[in-house]
Amino acid sequence: MDAQAMRRAAELLAESRLARRPLVGLPADLTPANEAEAYAVQQWVHSHLSARGLGPVTGHKIGCTTAVMQAFLNIPNPCAGGVFDRTVHRSPATIRHADFVRVGVECEIVARLGRNLPPSNVAYTRSSVVAAVCSVMAGMEIVDARYVDYSKLDTPTLIADDFFDAGCVLGVERQDIARIDLAALVGVTWINGTEAGRGRGADVMGHPFEALAWLANLRSRQGSGLHAGEFVFLGSVVETKWVSAGDVVTMEIDQLGRIEATFA
Repeated sequence: MDAQAMRRAAELLAESRLARRPLVGLPADLTPANEAEAYAVQQWVHSHLSARGLGPVTGHKIGCTTAVMQAFLNIPNPCAGGVFDRTVHRSPATIRHADFVRVGVECEIVARLGRNLPPSNVAYTRSSVVAAVCSVMAGMEIVDARYVDYSKLDTPTLIADDFFDAGCVLGVERQDIARIDLAALVGVTWINGTEAGRGRGADVMGHPFEALAWLANLRSRQGSGLHAGEFVFLGSVVETKWVSAGDVVTMEIDQLGRIEATFA
Protein backbone atom coordinates (compact mmCIF):
# COMPACT_ATOMS: atom_id res chain seq x y z
CA MET A 1 0.00 0.00 0.00
CA ASP A 2 1.20 3.52 -0.71
CA ALA A 3 0.67 6.40 1.72
CA GLN A 4 -2.45 7.61 -0.06
CA ALA A 5 -4.12 4.19 0.22
CA MET A 6 -3.15 3.94 3.88
CA ARG A 7 -4.67 7.33 4.63
CA ARG A 8 -7.88 6.43 2.80
CA ALA A 9 -8.16 3.09 4.64
CA ALA A 10 -7.64 4.90 7.94
CA GLU A 11 -10.32 7.44 7.13
CA LEU A 12 -12.83 4.68 6.39
CA LEU A 13 -12.01 2.86 9.63
CA ALA A 14 -12.11 6.02 11.74
CA GLU A 15 -15.36 7.32 10.26
CA SER A 16 -17.02 3.93 10.68
CA ARG A 17 -15.98 3.88 14.34
CA LEU A 18 -17.15 7.41 15.04
CA ALA A 19 -20.52 6.77 13.36
CA ARG A 20 -20.93 3.40 15.15
CA ARG A 21 -21.57 1.94 11.72
CA PRO A 22 -20.83 -1.82 11.59
CA LEU A 23 -17.96 -2.45 9.20
CA VAL A 24 -18.25 -5.17 6.58
CA GLY A 25 -14.60 -4.81 5.61
CA LEU A 26 -12.28 -2.58 3.64
CA PRO A 27 -12.22 -2.46 -0.17
CA ALA A 28 -9.69 -4.91 -1.59
CA ASP A 29 -7.33 -2.15 -2.73
CA LEU A 30 -7.38 -0.57 0.75
CA THR A 31 -6.95 -3.75 2.79
CA PRO A 32 -3.51 -4.10 4.44
CA ALA A 33 -1.66 -7.05 2.94
CA ASN A 34 0.15 -7.96 6.16
CA GLU A 35 0.62 -6.92 9.77
CA ALA A 36 3.36 -4.39 8.97
CA GLU A 37 1.00 -2.50 6.67
CA ALA A 38 -1.77 -2.87 9.25
CA TYR A 39 0.25 -1.11 11.94
CA ALA A 40 1.13 1.66 9.49
CA VAL A 41 -2.58 2.19 8.76
CA GLN A 42 -3.25 2.09 12.52
CA GLN A 43 -1.01 5.13 12.99
CA TRP A 44 -3.12 7.06 10.46
CA VAL A 45 -6.27 5.92 12.30
CA HIS A 46 -4.82 7.29 15.54
CA SER A 47 -4.08 10.66 13.93
CA HIS A 48 -7.58 10.88 12.49
CA LEU A 49 -9.40 9.94 15.71
CA SER A 50 -7.20 12.15 17.90
CA ALA A 51 -8.06 15.10 15.67
CA ARG A 52 -11.75 14.21 15.86
CA GLY A 53 -11.93 14.53 19.64
CA LEU A 54 -10.65 11.33 21.25
CA GLY A 55 -7.45 12.98 22.40
CA PRO A 56 -3.95 11.51 22.26
CA VAL A 57 -3.12 7.83 22.57
CA THR A 58 -2.05 7.48 26.21
CA GLY A 59 -2.04 3.69 26.49
CA HIS A 60 -1.73 0.43 24.64
CA LYS A 61 -3.58 -2.87 24.53
CA ILE A 62 -2.24 -6.27 23.58
CA GLY A 63 -4.75 -8.82 22.33
CA CYS A 64 -4.42 -12.57 21.82
CA THR A 65 -1.77 -13.11 24.50
CA THR A 66 -3.54 -16.10 26.03
CA ALA A 67 -4.51 -19.47 24.62
CA VAL A 68 -8.16 -18.82 25.50
CA MET A 69 -8.23 -15.58 23.47
CA GLN A 70 -6.27 -17.06 20.57
CA ALA A 71 -8.83 -19.85 20.39
CA PHE A 72 -11.71 -17.38 20.81
CA LEU A 73 -10.52 -15.25 17.85
CA ASN A 74 -8.69 -17.97 15.89
CA ILE A 75 -5.55 -15.79 15.72
CA PRO A 76 -2.28 -17.48 16.80
CA ASN A 77 -0.18 -14.44 17.79
CA PRO A 78 -0.44 -11.26 19.86
CA CYS A 79 -1.78 -8.07 18.27
CA ALA A 80 -1.53 -4.48 19.56
CA GLY A 81 -3.70 -1.38 19.51
CA GLY A 82 -3.89 2.09 21.02
CA VAL A 83 -6.09 3.50 23.81
CA PHE A 84 -7.25 7.11 23.54
CA ASP A 85 -7.17 9.50 26.48
CA ARG A 86 -10.88 10.35 26.39
CA THR A 87 -11.88 6.68 26.52
CA VAL A 88 -10.09 6.07 29.85
CA HIS A 89 -12.27 5.78 32.97
CA ARG A 90 -11.55 5.27 36.66
CA SER A 91 -13.44 2.73 38.74
CA PRO A 92 -16.30 2.83 39.56
CA ALA A 93 -17.38 3.99 36.11
CA THR A 94 -20.71 4.58 34.40
CA ILE A 95 -20.54 4.02 30.65
CA ARG A 96 -23.22 4.48 27.99
CA HIS A 97 -24.07 1.12 26.44
CA ALA A 98 -25.47 2.92 23.37
CA ASP A 99 -22.01 4.33 22.55
CA PHE A 100 -20.94 0.97 21.11
CA VAL A 101 -21.97 -1.45 18.38
CA ARG A 102 -21.50 -4.60 20.47
CA VAL A 103 -19.66 -3.92 23.68
CA GLY A 104 -17.64 -6.43 25.62
CA VAL A 105 -15.21 -6.48 28.55
CA GLU A 106 -11.90 -8.19 29.29
CA CYS A 107 -10.19 -8.72 32.66
CA GLU A 108 -6.53 -7.71 32.53
CA ILE A 109 -3.37 -6.88 34.43
CA VAL A 110 -2.14 -3.41 33.46
CA ALA A 111 1.39 -2.01 33.72
CA ARG A 112 2.28 1.69 33.81
CA LEU A 113 5.69 2.76 32.59
CA GLY A 114 7.88 5.05 34.68
CA ARG A 115 10.70 5.03 32.14
CA ASN A 116 10.97 4.96 28.36
CA LEU A 117 11.55 1.73 26.44
CA PRO A 118 13.16 3.26 23.36
CA PRO A 119 13.97 1.56 20.05
CA SER A 120 16.90 -0.79 20.62
CA ASN A 121 19.18 -3.06 18.60
CA VAL A 122 19.01 -5.54 21.48
CA ALA A 123 15.75 -7.43 21.92
CA TYR A 124 13.78 -6.67 25.07
CA THR A 125 13.09 -9.53 27.46
CA ARG A 126 10.81 -10.00 30.41
CA SER A 127 13.66 -9.24 32.81
CA SER A 128 14.83 -6.16 30.92
CA VAL A 129 11.41 -4.43 30.81
CA VAL A 130 10.70 -4.80 34.54
CA ALA A 131 12.83 -1.80 35.51
CA ALA A 132 10.69 0.47 33.31
CA VAL A 133 7.43 -0.45 35.11
CA CYS A 134 6.48 1.91 37.94
CA SER A 135 3.11 0.38 38.89
CA VAL A 136 0.60 -2.35 38.11
CA MET A 137 -3.18 -2.39 38.48
CA ALA A 138 -6.34 -4.26 37.59
CA GLY A 139 -7.94 -3.10 34.38
CA MET A 140 -11.13 -3.65 32.43
CA GLU A 141 -10.59 -3.32 28.71
CA ILE A 142 -13.71 -2.20 26.88
CA VAL A 143 -13.91 -3.79 23.44
CA ASP A 144 -16.36 -3.20 20.63
CA ALA A 145 -17.17 -5.73 17.90
CA ARG A 146 -17.90 -2.89 15.49
CA TYR A 147 -18.19 -5.23 12.53
CA VAL A 148 -20.95 -7.04 10.68
CA ASP A 149 -19.07 -10.31 11.37
CA TYR A 150 -15.61 -10.04 12.91
CA SER A 151 -14.95 -13.75 12.35
CA LYS A 152 -14.89 -13.08 8.60
CA LEU A 153 -12.49 -10.12 8.79
CA ASP A 154 -8.78 -10.54 8.13
CA THR A 155 -6.34 -10.01 10.98
CA PRO A 156 -4.57 -7.00 9.36
CA THR A 157 -7.86 -5.09 9.15
CA LEU A 158 -8.59 -5.83 12.82
CA ILE A 159 -5.11 -4.60 13.77
CA ALA A 160 -5.50 -1.44 11.70
CA ASP A 161 -8.71 -0.74 13.67
CA ASP A 162 -6.95 -1.13 17.06
CA PHE A 163 -7.98 -4.75 17.48
CA PHE A 164 -11.43 -4.11 18.97
CA ASP A 165 -10.25 -1.54 21.53
CA ALA A 166 -12.88 0.99 22.65
CA GLY A 167 -11.58 2.21 26.01
CA CYS A 168 -10.88 1.00 29.52
CA VAL A 169 -11.51 1.26 33.24
CA LEU A 170 -8.45 1.46 35.49
CA GLY A 171 -8.13 0.44 39.11
CA VAL A 172 -5.85 1.56 41.94
CA GLU A 173 -2.14 1.44 41.08
CA ARG A 174 0.33 -0.55 43.17
CA GLN A 175 3.99 0.41 43.10
CA ASP A 176 5.42 -2.45 45.21
CA ILE A 177 5.81 -4.61 42.13
CA ALA A 178 8.61 -6.76 43.55
CA ARG A 179 6.22 -8.10 46.19
CA ILE A 180 3.65 -9.31 43.64
CA ASP A 181 3.89 -12.60 41.74
CA LEU A 182 1.97 -11.50 38.66
CA ALA A 183 1.95 -14.98 37.13
CA ALA A 184 0.17 -16.41 40.18
CA LEU A 185 -2.59 -13.78 40.35
CA VAL A 186 -6.15 -14.94 39.68
CA GLY A 187 -8.56 -12.63 37.89
CA VAL A 188 -12.34 -13.04 38.04
CA THR A 189 -15.15 -11.40 36.06
CA TRP A 190 -18.69 -11.06 37.44
CA ILE A 191 -21.71 -9.77 35.52
CA ASN A 192 -24.62 -8.69 37.72
CA GLY A 193 -23.12 -10.62 40.62
CA THR A 194 -22.73 -13.92 38.74
CA GLU A 195 -19.26 -15.23 37.99
CA ALA A 196 -18.64 -15.20 34.24
CA GLY A 197 -15.07 -16.45 34.10
CA ARG A 198 -11.63 -16.56 35.71
CA GLY A 199 -8.00 -17.01 34.76
CA ARG A 200 -4.41 -16.59 35.96
CA GLY A 201 -1.62 -14.18 35.15
CA ALA A 202 0.47 -17.09 33.88
CA ASP A 203 -2.09 -17.57 31.11
CA VAL A 204 -0.63 -14.43 29.51
CA MET A 205 2.36 -15.83 27.61
CA GLY A 206 3.60 -17.58 30.77
CA HIS A 207 4.04 -14.23 32.56
CA PRO A 208 2.36 -10.85 31.90
CA PHE A 209 5.71 -9.10 31.41
CA GLU A 210 6.44 -11.41 28.47
CA ALA A 211 3.61 -9.55 26.75
CA LEU A 212 5.17 -6.21 27.67
CA ALA A 213 8.49 -7.35 26.17
CA TRP A 214 6.65 -8.43 23.01
CA LEU A 215 5.10 -4.97 22.66
CA ALA A 216 8.38 -3.21 23.39
CA ASN A 217 10.04 -5.21 20.61
CA LEU A 218 7.19 -4.48 18.19
CA ARG A 219 7.39 -0.76 18.90
CA SER A 220 11.18 -0.90 18.65
CA ARG A 221 10.94 -2.38 15.14
CA GLN A 222 8.50 0.39 14.27
CA GLY A 223 11.00 2.98 15.46
CA SER A 224 8.70 4.52 18.07
CA GLY A 225 9.32 2.73 21.38
CA LEU A 226 7.17 3.03 24.51
CA HIS A 227 7.11 6.09 26.73
CA ALA A 228 7.07 6.92 30.43
CA GLY A 229 3.54 7.58 31.67
CA GLU A 230 1.87 5.25 29.20
CA PHE A 231 -0.07 2.21 30.43
CA VAL A 232 -0.24 -1.21 28.78
CA PHE A 233 -3.09 -3.72 28.97
CA LEU A 234 -1.18 -7.00 28.91
CA GLY A 235 -3.93 -9.36 27.72
CA SER A 236 -7.16 -10.78 29.03
CA VAL A 237 -7.06 -13.63 31.53
CA VAL A 238 -10.79 -14.22 30.92
CA GLU A 239 -12.45 -14.72 27.56
CA THR A 240 -14.30 -11.64 26.28
CA LYS A 241 -17.74 -11.24 27.84
CA TRP A 242 -20.43 -9.32 25.94
CA VAL A 243 -22.63 -7.07 28.05
CA SER A 244 -26.18 -5.78 27.74
CA ALA A 245 -27.64 -2.40 28.65
CA GLY A 246 -27.99 -2.15 32.42
CA ASP A 247 -25.32 -4.75 33.22
CA VAL A 248 -22.97 -4.14 36.13
CA VAL A 249 -19.55 -5.67 35.52
CA THR A 250 -17.15 -6.30 38.39
CA MET A 251 -13.62 -7.62 38.06
CA GLU A 252 -11.14 -8.53 40.76
CA ILE A 253 -7.50 -9.56 40.49
CA ASP A 254 -5.65 -10.94 43.52
CA GLN A 255 -3.64 -8.22 45.29
CA LEU A 256 -4.61 -5.63 42.66
CA GLY A 257 -8.14 -5.00 43.86
CA ARG A 258 -11.59 -4.70 42.37
CA ILE A 259 -12.97 -2.52 39.56
CA GLU A 260 -16.53 -1.92 38.48
CA ALA A 261 -18.43 -0.46 35.53
CA THR A 262 -22.15 0.00 34.94
CA PHE A 263 -23.21 -0.03 31.28
CA ALA A 264 -26.14 2.33 31.62
